[in-house]
Amino acid sequence: MSRRVVGVTLDNLDHLPQRCRRCVFWELAPHVREQAEEFGETELEKEAWVSSVLLEWGSCGRIVYVDGVPAGYAMYAPPAAVPRSSAFPTAPVSADAVLLTALRVLPEFEHGGLGRILVQNVAKDLTRRGVKAVEAFGDLAGSAESCVIPAGFLQQVGFKTVRPHPKWPRMRLELRTAISWKEDVEAALERLLSSVTIKTAEPVVGGA
Repeated sequence: MSRRVVGVTLDNLDHLPQRCRRCVFWELAPHVREQAEEFGETELEKEAWVSSVLLEWGSCGRIVYVDGVPAGYAMYAPPAAVPRSSAFPTAPVSADAVLLTALRVLPEFEHGGLGRILVQNVAKDLTRRGVKAVEAFGDLAGSAESCVIPAGFLQQVGFKTVRPHPKWPRMRLELRTAISWKEDVEAALERLLSSVTIKTAEPVVGGA
């Protein structure tokens, strides 16, 4: 089974699940969203939003493929580019953080660790760009139809609550904590092996 994660672009935007491809819950203010839904223009609005964020800020999403099939995705952006974020009772998002708006793994690919892989890829992308943290509004109800990420999942991948709420806590992930433990272990082993090599080499040099 091969897994591949790529950035969201206008070329692969249609690889999002159809319900999510049409959803503009985060991308538009509530009253504008209602108008877009009324006139059936949500797909165009989604495309326009992604295009705008890509041009003005850069990569704003990740899609994970399993054996070439789209299996899940994550979307993120600066809070200023996400009109819906200001409507939450636990707003605003911290000034040093990027907002993770959506993360979903298709039902047939659940329980395979893809959600964690997506979070780690988002973290790596943002770390390279100098971002300190990722924040998200959690859904304590955990409804399958919700456009808000379940708070339980966010806790599992390392997010901590920074502003509690009975329904919509705001949660935060310091990006250093999102780096894979595997990378940490590999780096530690590399340091250890380097130190062993130096120590074993010294007597030989001295003897010469």
